[in-house]
Amino acid sequence: MAKKTRRKKSILIIGLGRFGRHMAQKFIEDGHEVMAIDNQEQRADDAVGMVQQILIGDATEERFMETIGVRNFDLAVIAVADNFQTVLEITVLLKDLGCPYVVARATRDVHRKLLLRNGADYVSYAERDVAERLAIRFSADNIFDFLELTPEVGIFEIAVPKSWVGKNMIQLSIRNKYHVSVLATKKEDKVFPLPHPEHVFEKDENVMVMGTVKDVKALN
Repeated sequence: MAKKTRRKKSILIIGLGRFGRHMAQKFIEDGHEVMAIDNQEQRADDAVGMVQQILIGDATEERFMETIGVRNFDLAVIAVADNFQTVLEITVLLKDLGCPYVVARATRDVHRKLLLRNGADYVSYAERDVAERLAIRFSADNIFDFLELTPEVGIFEIAVPKSWVGKNMIQLSIRNKYHVSVLATKKEDKVFPLPHPEHVFEKDENVMVMGTVKDVKALN
């Protein structure tokens, strides 16, 4: 069977502060095409070595944005940090010009609601998301990483609980007793997805489990 290749996406980043640069760098590392816009020449100059296509201009100006052809991008990320009014104006303008998917930033719930009502397809609480992830990770000694699925449910990388060592999932009745699902095991930086129910847990491996924050913390 031929290997399935991932489609290269065309991505527009608006704002080249730290958040915008990190997003651009990650997209480029993943093989996607990135164009960036910033209204400050210095920030654009600082990102030249990272992003090949950079335009200097005001993303709230309709004539300027029309020349870019935003409808041809798969995704636009509004990485402007401080001014909610600016983020809202850019969101509305992008949608009016036919951008298929818009990701915006917000720092307050009311801003998130307004952005979603005015065209944003996804709203990130950049600082809050990082803060919550770190708080969950470091509030329990057995949690090494965390991916939020909903405010209550996530995927966690944890140390194998001592009571699991030497036993398998059938013996432990993990779903019924602990209310979590084991998605993978990890040993020496190698991940083994969907372990067999008869897999015997070892003390020097980690497990990826899906469940509520409360139930996963209780595993400690």
